[in-house]
Amino acid sequence: MIDIVVVLRAEDAVLDFLSVLTDGEAALVLADHGRTLAFPAGRSPAERLADIARHVRPADDGSASPGPAPLAELVRGVADDRDARVWTHSPADNRRSRGKVGRDTAIGCAGRDVRHAVGYSPFLQVVSDFDRSLDRELIGTKLDFVNRACEHLLTEPSAEYVVQTPRIPATERFFHTNADERERLFALLASLDDEAASIPDPWEFGSSPYEKDRLDATAAWILGHRAETGESLVEVGACEGALTHRLIAAGRTVHATEPNPLFRTRLAEAVRGTETVRVSAQDLAELTELTDPVEHTDEDGRPRAGAHLLIEMLYYGQDLALLDRLPTDHVFVALEPDAMDSQVRPWLAASTTWREVESVHLVPPRVETVCAGRAYLIKRGSDGLLLRRTAG
Repeated sequence: MIDIVVVLRAEDAVLDFLSVLTDGEAALVLADHGRTLAFPAGRSPAERLADIARHVRPADDGSASPGPAPLAELVRGVADDRDARVWTHSPADNRRSRGKVGRDTAIGCAGRDVRHAVGYSPFLQVVSDFDRSLDRELIGTKLDFVNRACEHLLTEPSAEYVVQTPRIPATERFFHTNADERERLFALLASLDDEAASIPDPWEFGSSPYEKDRLDATAAWILGHRAETGESLVEVGACEGALTHRLIAAGRTVHATEPNPLFRTRLAEAVRGTETVRVSAQDLAELTELTDPVEHTDEDGRPRAGAHLLIEMLYYGQDLALLDRLPTDHVFVALEPDAMDSQVRPWLAASTTWREVESVHLVPPRVETVCAGRAYLIKRGSDGLLLRRTAG
C-alpha cells in the first residue's frame, strides 16, 4: 500500500498532510506543474521535507488544476499497479484553486480510496472521519519547514497563497465523500458562475428548513403589499425559482430574470406552461437599460412593474445607483442584517430617489447542516426593506 498526496503546490503537502508523508512509502503529486516525488519507506522525514522544500515557489496566480484526467494519470504513474490511498484537498476549500484540485482528483481517481483534508475552513465546520494529532516533535518539524521554505508566503498579500496560523493545523483532519456530497461541497463554496450551478439547488433551498422559513416569510411579506404594488413583479436573480413558485402560486404575475444559463434553464423548465411567469436573462444593470422608468412597457404593452424584487442578491458589488433607473415605484430588498446595514442603509440615507416604507425582520440566524450532514454553518438571518420612489 502506498499513500499518494495530491496537492496544488508543494507547501500544501506539509501544511495539511505532514502526518501522511513522514512514515511508510508515500508519493507526492504537485498539480501546478505536474511533478511527482517518491518517498521510499526507509527515507527519513527530514530528507522528505528537504525534497519538498526545493519545490516551494513564489505565489503564482497561474497555478491551477490540470483537470481530472491528467491528475489520474499522475496518480497511476506513481501507484504503479499497487493499492493506493489518495489524499487531497477538500472540494470545499475556500481557496478555489485547491478546491478544484480536490474535486478533480476525486473525479479522476474514482474507484480509489480518496481522502480529503479539512484544512482551514472559515465558512464551514466539516465533520471529519478521522483525525491525526501531531506530537510536539512533528509540530516543530512543520513550523521549521514553514519558517525556512515558506518565509516569502508569510507576508504574501494573496489570500490564495498566504500562510497564516490557521493554515498550519496541529491536528490534521480528513474525510471521505461520495460523488453527490463532493459536488455539493464544491458548489456551495462557489460564486455565481457555472461552478455554483454545476448541480441543481446548490444552496439547498428545497431541503433546508431555514431556507423554507426564509422563503415563506419573504413571499408573505411581498404578498402583503399587493394593494400597493399590484400584480406585476420583476424578480431579479431568480435562480431556480424557489421564490418564484411561491409568488405565482398566490396569483402574482412574475418576470423572473436569471443571468446564469444553467440556473435559467432549470427555472424555465420548472415554470413551463405557467401563463403568469416569463423568464429572461437580464441582470440588474440590463434591466435599467431597457427604457426610461417613467414610460416603460414590456413586450406585450403592459405598464411598468408594480415592484422589483432584489432578494438576497446584492452581495456582489452591484452599483446601487442602478436602482434609480428601475422601471418601478417599489423595490423590495432582502439581505443578511450586516450586509443591509453596511451596504444598503448608508446608500439609502443619501438617496434623493428612494425612501424607506417598511423595515422587517424576516428570519433570525440559525446554525444548520448542509451536504447531508457532512458540514454545518450559520445562516445569518434575513432583513427586508421596502423602498418607494419619492415624488418628483
